Amino acid sequence: MNLRSQIVLICVGSFLITLPTQLFPLYSSAQILPRSGVTGQPSPALLADQVRDIAQRITVKVLSGRSGGSGIIIHKQGPTYTVVTNQHVLTAGQGSGYQIQTPDGRTYPGEVVRTVSFEGNDLALLQFRSTGADYMVGSVGTSSSLQPGDEVFAAGFPFESEQLGSAWTFTTGTIALIADRTIEGGYQIAYTNPVEKGMSGGPILNRQGQVIGINGMHAYPLWGDPYLFTDGSRPSTAMREIMVRSSMGIAIDTFVQLAAGFYNNSGGMPAASVPSSPMRLVSPGEQPRDSRPESAQPQVDSSGLPVVEETPGLSHPGSEPLW
Repeated sequence: MNLRSQIVLICVGSFLITLPTQLFPLYSSAQILPRSGVTGQPSPALLADQVRDIAQRITVKVLSGRSGGSGIIIHKQGPTYTVVTNQHVLTAGQGSGYQIQTPDGRTYPGEVVRTVSFEGNDLALLQFRSTGADYMVGSVGTSSSLQPGDEVFAAGFPFESEQLGSAWTFTTGTIALIADRTIEGGYQIAYTNPVEKGMSGGPILNRQGQVIGINGMHAYPLWGDPYLFTDGSRPSTAMREIMVRSSMGIAIDTFVQLAAGFYNNSGGMPAASVPSSPMRLVSPGEQPRDSRPESAQPQVDSSGLPVVEETPGLSHPGSEPLW
């Protein structure tokens, strides 16, 4: 090999070594629905308080019978808003109706979207209509570029059985592990943020304020052993130890792939939608308002939980809650 050939090989090798890791995503075979507004340039990082504000504006409380969970406003078409949550949040309601409490404290009846099959993943969609208030729609990021050590934020409403108005919670942490396969329910992201019962369905966000995952399982779960890959194999001992002591979430890329048909029929995936007028957020301890006339508002029992009549024929297939 002559001197000129050696120089060329050295230059090419040096170029490959310096390529950024983002060019080799963990989910290289994934076909992700394009996000509108994506230019190929990374979004600027936000302050933690800015991410907190976004999280509070896109997170809703999902009330199902005597159970509760969280959800993310993920789409808007006209006056109709779509919320993604966990299937186990709906299953826990045992066929009761659903109420969605928005960040301004209003409560709307929720309807299950049954046109999307999440193929055994712990995901579900609800919709509500609002003609008198505008709500922010979460900006969907991508989970394919996540790396262990990346800072992430988690939000939701820890459910307290003794009262309806549980406080909204925002926690910080880092990515502990990105599994190369999903475990039962579609869970793939392990992260250090504390997640409590009731935060299921809430957002996991990156420093850009984008939704990159969905809460669903807290550390040291009480329900059996969920750490089994969907292909029937089990994680290594070291990997399982990380999963057990971490919160687990569903990657947003999994949701986007499975909900592609819904978005195609609903005008595509929008960029984040900001309300045209400032939203008044509910203060801690403030009594939430209801968007409906007084005669249509749900009755509450002595513990403050809503009394919701069962809807005939409404069922929610799925696994037992992971709590």
